[in-house]
Amino acid sequence: MSTNMTQPSETLSPIFGRLSLDWIPYHEPILIGTFAGVALGGLLVLGLMTYFRLWVPLWKNWITTVDHKKIGIMYMVLGFIMMVRGFADALMMRAQQAMAAGGAEGYLPPHHFDQVFTAHGVIMIFFVAMAFVTGIMNYVMPLQIGARDVAFPFLNNFSFWMTVAGALLVNISLFIGEFARVGWLAFPPLSGSAFSHGPGVDYYLWALQIAGVGTTLSGINLIATILKMRAPGMKMMDMPIFAWTSLITNVLIVISFPVLTATLALLTLDRYLGFHFFTNDFGGNAMMYINLIWIWGHPEVYILIIPCFGVFSEIVSTFSGKPIFGYKTMVWATACIMVLSFVVWLHHFFTMGSGANVNTFFGITTMIIAVPTGVKIFNWLFTMYKGRVRLEVPMLWTIGFLITFTIGGMTGVLLAVPPVDFQLHNTLFLIAHFHNVIIGGVVFAVYAAVTYWWPKAFGFKLSEKWGRRSFWFWFVGFYFAFMPLYALGLMGATRRVNMYPDAGWQPYFIVAAFGAFLILLGIVCTFINFYVSIMNRKALACGNDPWDGRTLEWATQSPPAPYNFPQEIHVRGREEFWRMKQEGFAWSKDYAPIHMPKGTATGALLAAGALVFGFAMVWYIWWLAIASFLGMLIIGIGHTFNYNRDYYIPVDEVAETEAKGALA
Repeated sequence: MSTNMTQPSETLSPIFGRLSLDWIPYHEPILIGTFAGVALGGLLVLGLMTYFRLWVPLWKNWITTVDHKKIGIMYMVLGFIMMVRGFADALMMRAQQAMAAGGAEGYLPPHHFDQVFTAHGVIMIFFVAMAFVTGIMNYVMPLQIGARDVAFPFLNNFSFWMTVAGALLVNISLFIGEFARVGWLAFPPLSGSAFSHGPGVDYYLWALQIAGVGTTLSGINLIATILKMRAPGMKMMDMPIFAWTSLITNVLIVISFPVLTATLALLTLDRYLGFHFFTNDFGGNAMMYINLIWIWGHPEVYILIIPCFGVFSEIVSTFSGKPIFGYKTMVWATACIMVLSFVVWLHHFFTMGSGANVNTFFGITTMIIAVPTGVKIFNWLFTMYKGRVRLEVPMLWTIGFLITFTIGGMTGVLLAVPPVDFQLHNTLFLIAHFHNVIIGGVVFAVYAAVTYWWPKAFGFKLSEKWGRRSFWFWFVGFYFAFMPLYALGLMGATRRVNMYPDAGWQPYFIVAAFGAFLILLGIVCTFINFYVSIMNRKALACGNDPWDGRTLEWATQSPPAPYNFPQEIHVRGREEFWRMKQEGFAWSKDYAPIHMPKGTATGALLAAGALVFGFAMVWYIWWLAIASFLGMLIIGIGHTFNYNRDYYIPVDEVAETEAKGALA
């Protein structure tokens, strides 16, 4: 992220395209220090991996795996890594704004600050929140419906590595070139070639296109799994709430993400080939981009939050000792949210002059969508009512969600009023609202889910002490960090600015920076929790009955064996799952090897090719783009020919391999 306001020359080289040494930010101490830290950390990890001889197990058991459980865990690992990266940007912004009062300039010039807030939004939405919810759905949903794996295991592997490739391309921009300076949705004309000359917007476009391929294919995969691979006897209305929220989420993904793909493709044509879809020349219209991006963007908000509703439904039921209150109303409320999410997009640009009638329609639909969400809130409260509520760590996150998300929802209804939104839209009030629902909804749900299903994944619980510390730092830190932004927004503080003239605002920004520091402590406590729990896993072991037997997912072991599965599962009604969870009842303890896909390197290799292709397109290195694209075609075609020979592991080979402990 170069802070130099002078753009390097765009002279093209036949070998390196527009890439030159001028695009390496060696004159920027912040970036050089970051690069040195990343390089030293990477060398340390490589050294430890080599010393402990972990390369072969990593390749065989993780990189090439098609096991949905391991892929789900890798999504979560990616989410935590990118959370650290995205939160570093948040700390930089809060520190800058706490310092830049009156005539003070702080330490981040506008050129750098604009890249920081753009990267923060892109990373947190596409590579943190999306990675987390996809990882939870990947791990939990197949176990809940009694499926041995997802419908297309190789496609699952490929989807994950494409997401990783997109994340890597964003991070490459930190050290080679710059990232976009246009906000996380890259509105034209600012994102057009006339106003963004460098590679920043191109990094944005190709990173999101590559990751978007993985997300769309993952959505198709999980829908097919739910519709076609449920356990015998399980009707749709017998599924757990989390399985329902997973289905609805992936329907939203399959419908909305192609819109994002098409929109970014049109912007790419504008930038690369001089088309005029989103300019004022030759019939173009920038407002078409705004409409298209938000037709994807608002369903995206519900793509993130709906799986979290499912997580909280499972946790409230478990720690209240009762089945979920109003199962059918929960399902239909979720379905209503899915439909309504496509008719509210224009509330994101009430200020664009669409007219009173249009604004009225979208204001009303935005208020209506609060109704099914309110139904869910009351159902969770009624589940807790007269229940045997146990305030363990997952339940703390749930109660924190109920309080925080409700506040965020009320401020959202306030912003649904067009005259109010006209005053507050471009202020920090809107930033506070958005983080209110995303942190209070998605982040709290992720922490709750990790704590709740960790025993299922690894066979031991996380530390209760460090879990509580993490919760309280996050919970208190959130209110310190974002409540001042509501006040600043009401006072007129605009968003996306790195300094402000009114020194009276500085105390509010200092309090917000303190809140960000508390959240940092919450993140640190999380990683300490992982370390402490792993070191004490024998003392925290829970055998086959984590959480008193109430989170057994269809009689699988804890942790589930890679290629073992109970042989007799038959569902006899909706309460069957609840009864099994309450009583620790298993239909069968006859675990036996099953016919499962063999690991394959094709997904990782295709994603590596996509990463090289994206980098080449960013820098106009045409020969490398052509070579990498042809390489991906050859790898894909070769995989189809090797499918029958290498893809499936014979049952006897599974048993023999597991006996040797290679798949443990």
